[in-house]
Amino acid sequence: MPEHILIGLGAIIVLGVIAQWLAWRLQLPAILLLLVFGFLAGPGTGLLRPDELFGDLLFPVVSLSVAIILFEGSLSLKFHELRDGGAVVARLTTIGIAVTWLLASTAAHVAVGLSLPIALLLGAILVVTGPTVIIPLLRQVRPVGRVGSVVKWEGIVNDPIGAILAVLVFEAVVASGAGMPSILIAGVLKALLLGSLLGLLGAALLVAILRYYAVPDSLQNSVATMLVVVVFLVSNAVQSESGLLAVTVMGIALANQRLAAIRHIYEFKENLRVILIAGLFIILAARLPVADLDLTNRREWIFVAALILVVRPAMVFASTIGSRLALAEKLFLSWMAPRGVVAAVVVSLFALRLESSGLAGGERLVPLVFKVIVATVAIYGLTVPPLARRLKVARPNPQGVLFGGAQPWIRRVAEVLKEEGFAVALIDSNAEHVARARQLGLPAFHANLLAEDIFQTLPLDDLGRFLAVTPNDDVNALAAIHFAEVFGRSGVYQLSPDDAPGARVAGGAAGRVEMPRHLQGRLLFAPHAGERHLRELLADGGAVMRTPITPEFDLKQFREIYGESAVPLFIITEDRSLKICTVQDPPAPKPGERLIALVSTGRAGGRVGDAGDVHPARL
Repeated sequence: MPEHILIGLGAIIVLGVIAQWLAWRLQLPAILLLLVFGFLAGPGTGLLRPDELFGDLLFPVVSLSVAIILFEGSLSLKFHELRDGGAVVARLTTIGIAVTWLLASTAAHVAVGLSLPIALLLGAILVVTGPTVIIPLLRQVRPVGRVGSVVKWEGIVNDPIGAILAVLVFEAVVASGAGMPSILIAGVLKALLLGSLLGLLGAALLVAILRYYAVPDSLQNSVATMLVVVVFLVSNAVQSESGLLAVTVMGIALANQRLAAIRHIYEFKENLRVILIAGLFIILAARLPVADLDLTNRREWIFVAALILVVRPAMVFASTIGSRLALAEKLFLSWMAPRGVVAAVVVSLFALRLESSGLAGGERLVPLVFKVIVATVAIYGLTVPPLARRLKVARPNPQGVLFGGAQPWIRRVAEVLKEEGFAVALIDSNAEHVARARQLGLPAFHANLLAEDIFQTLPLDDLGRFLAVTPNDDVNALAAIHFAEVFGRSGVYQLSPDDAPGARVAGGAAGRVEMPRHLQGRLLFAPHAGERHLRELLADGGAVMRTPITPEFDLKQFREIYGESAVPLFIITEDRSLKICTVQDPPAPKPGERLIALVSTGRAGGRVGDAGDVHPARL
């Protein structure tokens, strides 16, 4: 294999991963940096030449990658999310698509001066939004209520529909517009029926394979990927671009069935998606000469502004007439339409076919669509978080704590956090514990932590961390894995296992229960602070204390008063952020911060006042 091919493939992976890591560190949209890196690697330096690197394989590889990305995204679509917003999603993906197509086409014809056939094709391409941009934005913004589900469903569902529309419009344009209405209607119906049928069949086959253990665990992800590819190819062979709809239907069907567990498949596809998105945007951006963007073309910038300021708001308000969405929710939806990988792929595919067809104006589509992608990703990506906060439809950095357990010591800790202004919620399968928590005014839920539908019933809007604090170490470990789906691995914690002589924690101290690291959340508080220790500490006259840290009174003096049996739990910073003390990150409170700890008041020897404002929580 020539050395330049190896360098090119390696550059795609390296640049893609670095761009996404930098985006995470800088809190920027990942696709924006991917496009910049692609421009620099391609036309900027000549390091990457995708057409030479892949040859005729370029667009088949890109198409398969998009299919896998859409399948992965659709695995996150749950029907219960549509209880309040289902009608709105249906309108956005029908009425909204029609309004976007007509208005975007009109703007392209009037503002840019494209011929009507080319303008109609461009409008159809820009119907799609970008789940590859929207989903990371939603994770950053964390919209409250139904609006987040509406945005996610719209972004994923309208991509295959928009791609089908674009293909059908292209076929009508190539046919000189003859019979366009009949071509569109027949093609859409055929694609919808075929794609839905094949998607459901693919999902049913995969469920049967998983449910009856027809393949070993080591092959399940590979078989799932194979079936996605087969469904995509068969559907495309019958109706062009209907494969995207087929894999989307397949993912939705799998996400909402209860016959077979698919979590491991979802996790595998999610990791694969990160690599595929990085590679796709690096490759597609590297193919476009920067000079073709024509950054000084005012008419094209007017078109981009019209898409953002006129087309999207008009589409949203037309689609939500008579809905129960509040004005703030409509405004949020109106400012959430970044274009992404599907638009880039579709226009890149059409560019070659338009050149061979000889249609005038086709050469302007690719740079114009990439200009729209860059502008919408940058504008929406940078402004959506502050706008969501201003509209009060999102809480991007929730400080609240969800406790997996409601034992007496947990209730006292939760009371203190609530008094300090932090949201709390408790889950317990013990009805008495739940009742006592509710008597104290704490939001408590009687449920099994490991129930599959637990996330459907919990108010998670203000909660950013999950603490597995039941008396059962195995349940805590399983709950930490379960809730990582919502809070991420960095946001789930569990108590250190109680002492068990002769055993050992993986990588830990002697005398602890063996527990592999991949089956743990972040270990809470201190190595000795298992559930038994905390329960006994409270039973022996312990209390939850809030201690202001000053230059005169630091953690060392706190230890001198309360001894090593005291357990620091949380630190409240000066900007009112809540830091959780962990085994891996021992407490180091600074002056101006407040330490919340579980202590033995008897151990203080009557010197509680020595700690300044230290006082026991209300018992």
